[in-house]
Amino acid sequence: MARSQPARFLATAAAAFLAATAAPLIGATAAHAQEGGDCSSATVQYRLVDADGKVVGADWSSQGGFHQWDTVPGTVEVRLAPGQSVGEGCSYPVSLAEYTTEGPNWASSGRQEMIDKATVHLTAKDVAGKDDDGRTWQKLSIKAPTCFGQIDLYGEDTAYDGKEGEGHGPLPDVRAGVLTPYHLIAAWNGGDKRCETAGTPESATPSPSAPETSASPAPSAPPAGSEPSAPAEGSKPPVSPKPGATPSTNADVPPAQSSPPAPKSSPNGGNPPLAETGAGAPVGMLAGGAALVLAVGAGTVYASRARRS
Repeated sequence: MARSQPARFLATAAAAFLAATAAPLIGATAAHAQEGGDCSSATVQYRLVDADGKVVGADWSSQGGFHQWDTVPGTVEVRLAPGQSVGEGCSYPVSLAEYTTEGPNWASSGRQEMIDKATVHLTAKDVAGKDDDGRTWQKLSIKAPTCFGQIDLYGEDTAYDGKEGEGHGPLPDVRAGVLTPYHLIAAWNGGDKRCETAGTPESATPSPSAPETSASPAPSAPPAGSEPSAPAEGSKPPVSPKPGATPSTNADVPPAQSSPPAPKSSPNGGNPPLAETGAGAPVGMLAGGAALVLAVGAGTVYASRARRS
């Protein structure tokens, strides 16, 4: 019994060493998981105003849907609906975008082209209260369409302009079923004439330097049994828009995504310190230290027994 006491003592010491040093790390991991606020979605209210700030039509509303305009909406005031608890640091981007379209409503809008966009960020200061007389609200102003167009109010900062890269998204296109923008709050469309697009072909007027005749004129009719060749891009007839599902609308919008914190300098080649992730090397090193204590203890016991024998 006396011979086993050193081994028992060393085993107990190793276990105590591991528990005492690992406990702060476990506590630190739990504290790290609690960092940062929780910003949930929020409800947006809007109203149309004229150049003098006078309300046009209905007052504050969260009603979505598509509306035919009598007067083109040029300025939209936005705020967060009353009765909401919005944490400090929570931000909600709201954008107003103008597009030219191929027709006066969604079903005939075809592939749209973005003309203008404005964005504001709503915070806890923009929550409506019981007595809002005299308060000012954030405004979104865009160019007024002069032809068929659509205006979208949505809860994002993304520009749905068909460009590539971060902060851009696909253009709305009823024929292709592209129902952008996402997080659409409300939309207006209308107009009474077709838009002149930059893509209108100019090949109808022949160039002075272009030859008037070709060396081998094409036959007036394709040979029997052959498929007719596809028309040139500029001579394609306009495609009749097919009615598509109207994009859904919702006044509840998500918060802005917070940017990740900048990586801290680290002596391990620029990789994030494993202690920050709550796992990895420190615990392994501590376990290795405990194992070393046990190994040394076992060697001591073995040597003691060898001398006594």
